[in-house]
Amino acid sequence: MIKVFCGEDRMGAQREVDRVLGEDYEVIEGETLLLEDLPSLFLGTSLFGEVRRILVKDLGENTACWEALPKYLESSHTIIIWESKLDKRTATYKSLQKQKVEMKEFVLAEAPEKKLVFDVLDVAWRGDGKRAVGLIEQIEITSDPFMFVGLMVSQVMRKLESGDKKAGRAVKLLAACDMKMKSTSIKQWTLVKATMVEIAAIK
Repeated sequence: MIKVFCGEDRMGAQREVDRVLGEDYEVIEGETLLLEDLPSLFLGTSLFGEVRRILVKDLGENTACWEALPKYLESSHTIIIWESKLDKRTATYKSLQKQKVEMKEFVLAEAPEKKLVFDVLDVAWRGDGKRAVGLIEQIEITSDPFMFVGLMVSQVMRKLESGDKKAGRAVKLLAACDMKMKSTSIKQWTLVKATMVEIAAIK
């Protein structure tokens, strides 16, 4: 089984590599490979006949080996080819697509728009938690929850500095939310929404 990973979200890609390959997998630098290395890498057996788990980095930087890759797609080993940059114009890429090789691109989440963050906080501050959650749902698929909370904290701190009595409790709720996001298995955006409902309930 061969998979191809690419994209700017290297942390996300690394998590998926670890999930698929587990621990103690082999790591091969694709740029250092020679054509004669490929049969052993993709088709060779281990000492005890076990399925090998291999991460190959930046094979696309090695033109000769990248062009030869389609010959080895029947590998019985679990192999992830991780490309920093994937040239989708190459014949190899098109061949991988045609043969339905799994190719996954890891895209960095966008920072939430500051105006929308302000709108969410403004709505929650007026006590409308339900509408605040609805606004969050407009950005949660493409935005980073940690960035959202960070921007929210900066907005609340401004309110605190201006003497707003609700701000002190709101800061504590956001700090607790941040801790839970880093330490529990609950979905991060679920925690953010719950916190905004709590902020809306502050009297």
